[in-house]
Amino acid sequence: MKEKVILAYSGGLDTTAIIPWLKENYDYDVVCCCIDVGQEDELDGLEERAKACGASKLYIKHVVDEYVENYIMPTVQADAIYEYKYLLGTATARPLIAKILVDVARAEGATAICHGATGKGNDQIRFELGIKALAPDLKIIAAWRDPKWTMDSRESEIEYCRQHGIDLPFSADSSYSRDRNIWHISHEGLELEDPACAPNYDHLLVLSQSPEKAPDEAESVSIDWVQGVPVALNGEKMSQRQILEKLNELGGKHGIGIVDIVENRVVGMKSRGVYETPGGTILMEAHSQLEELVLDRETLKYKRLVSVEFAELVYAAKWFSPLREALSAFVTKTQELVTGTTKFRLYKGNIIKEGTTSPYSLYDEDIASFTTGDLYDHHDAEGFITLYGLSTKVRAMKLNNKK
Repeated sequence: MKEKVILAYSGGLDTTAIIPWLKENYDYDVVCCCIDVGQEDELDGLEERAKACGASKLYIKHVVDEYVENYIMPTVQADAIYEYKYLLGTATARPLIAKILVDVARAEGATAICHGATGKGNDQIRFELGIKALAPDLKIIAAWRDPKWTMDSRESEIEYCRQHGIDLPFSADSSYSRDRNIWHISHEGLELEDPACAPNYDHLLVLSQSPEKAPDEAESVSIDWVQGVPVALNGEKMSQRQILEKLNELGGKHGIGIVDIVENRVVGMKSRGVYETPGGTILMEAHSQLEELVLDRETLKYKRLVSVEFAELVYAAKWFSPLREALSAFVTKTQELVTGTTKFRLYKGNIIKEGTTSPYSLYDEDIASFTTGDLYDHHDAEGFITLYGLSTKVRAMKLNNKK
């Protein structure tokens, strides 16, 4: 009986070519597994394609709700953004995909898992560290790094498939390299490989339209939150997934969340890409809008440090690490009072505040008002400033005495 390998299968050219390659070079029984994290129409016709290429079985695992609730929302609550711009769309999905691949491998009694990530990208690290963290006994095959893999272009992969009797509707024409899920879509390649070139947004955008083409009328939106989790949109209760789907639609319409970034990959190189994260950008901004109202100064300050470290860990494939779990525990504690309503309007790529309310707001008009209230005496500031500025004054006196 042949050993089984679980192939992380997208239906694209790379993973299509890997099926006969695995059978020819390793004599495995190839079981394909496609994990649905919100890539929508990319799932059409996958079973027929996988079996036509020699796979014995295809699993399609629909885990969009799990992705939103257990991976996206903890990242939103952490306010985690990599290098100030990237909302971790691919980075948050990969650990869940690794988890499902391991689950399928256990169910099938497989001895190995194979992925089609290239040797230049971050995904190879994310897949493999996820698998190692959950199933250190399983063998990992990285086709693009394997000495037996001799294909180095789309043309050679297509020719390889044809030689093995597989005639598939793939073109050798160049196109953007994309990754899509419910949180975002990323674009790399073509003119984006030169940081001096402007993105061709008319050709590139999938979820959005450019701010220039967005409606001339702004649109008001409100989100209700309970303990850092969105529960209603414009007063209508919805699941977290439904809220994100609707915000993707609204954000895309108004040109929200289009980011052009040159980022630092884990493997050491810089990479230029364009990300569309319309709904995610709105959720991140709205969550931050509520937190600034309810979190005290010290907690908010420390949480910003945690946000940076959290983003670094997730980007660098450390979702299944003790530190990420510890940081999430801290973040969860900070969210206990992050309850309220955020209102804003969307207009040509901008998210404009229209008011924030919370039963746990730390803003007190009697104290903050320019008029004197019972809880604040302006004269109290004099002694505070004297003590607060004492070290500054002493240093200046010492420096002046040396002149």
